[in-house]
Parts: sequence; structure tokens; C-alpha cells
Amino acid sequence: MIKSMEVKDTVNEQRKKIHPHKFTLWVALGSIIMMFAGLTSAYVVKRDQPGWTTFSIPKAFWYSTADILISSLTVQMALKAFKDREMLRYRNLLTTTAALGVFFVLLQWAGFREIWSSGITLRGSGGGQFLYVIAGLHAVHVLGGVIALLVMVIKAYFSKIRNYDSVPVELISTYWHFVDLLWIYLFIFFMAIK
Repeated sequence: MIKSMEVKDTVNEQRKKIHPHKFTLWVALGSIIMMFAGLTSAYVVKRDQPGWTTFSIPKAFWYSTADILISSLTVQMALKAFKDREMLRYRNLLTTTAALGVFFVLLQWAGFREIWSSGITLRGSGGGQFLYVIAGLHAVHVLGGVIALLVMVIKAYFSKIRNYDSVPVELISTYWHFVDLLWIYLFIFFMAIK
């Protein structure tokens, strides 16, 4: 009787612990948050300097915002489908999320081209230069998420071994929601503080 109670306690303790991969992801997300907090703080401090130039938010950034919000919904639905063992639905939703991620990056590229063609380049001092750095770094993080999504899509369609461990899907879902929220923060930041 005592042994079975000890086993139950051990199992309950293991359930309360965070998975090492999830812990690593949260540490990485914390680091990314600090980096973007530092960059946006530098933007606020520098904008009062002489010679500061402003920019207009390109239309493509509005579309990319809608795109990434939809992709956050599809990745959440993919996670639910995976946990419900609806594998065809999971594959379709994960593929849709990856496609929306690629489309987000393309829309960002179009937005950057619009800003560049308006005469705001990386030379000089101003909000446009910060936008290139900050939104560009965000796009790199999204691209990393897209690569991870594509790897998961390939595994979902072509893996002969069926692994029903939800941790990888939970990790990509958490990361994708993070880059979504980060973009919303950056978009509002650039809209509010010019």
C-alpha cells in the first residue's frame, strides 16, 4: 500500500514538472522579449534627436497582421486536431499555418520594398532604420518558425512512425502564438509612436 502511494506521488510530481523542451523555449522567448524591449526602448529614446525621420506604415503590414492572426488560429486548431487524433485535419491545418507563415514573410518583404521606394533606407537616422532592424528581426524569427512548421508538415505527411507525443506540436504552437503577439505589439508600437 505504501509503495503504491509512493509511486502515485512520483507520477504526480513528474506531471507537475515542465518538459525540458518547453522550459528551453520559455527561456528563449524571454531572451527574445528582452531584445525587442531593448530595441523599442532605444527607438523611444532616439526619436527626440535632431534629424529624425518618420515613416508611414505600408499597407502590406496591415495585410500581414491579418495573415498572422489567422495563422495563429490555424495553429491552435492544428494542436487541438492533433490531440483529438484527427490526423488529416491536423495535417491540413498545419500546412495552412505554414503557408500563411510564408505569406506573412512575403507581405513583410513587400512592405519593406514600399518603405525603401519611398526614400527611407538604412542610411541616416530615423524611425525607418529602426523599423528595418526591428521588423526585420521579427521576420527572421517568423522564418525560423516557418522552417519548423515545414519540418513538422513533412513529418506529418511522410513519417512512417506515428508518434502521438504532443510536445512538438505544443512547442510550435506556443512559438507561433509568441511571434504573432510580438508582431501585434510591434505593429501597435510603430503605429502609436512615430
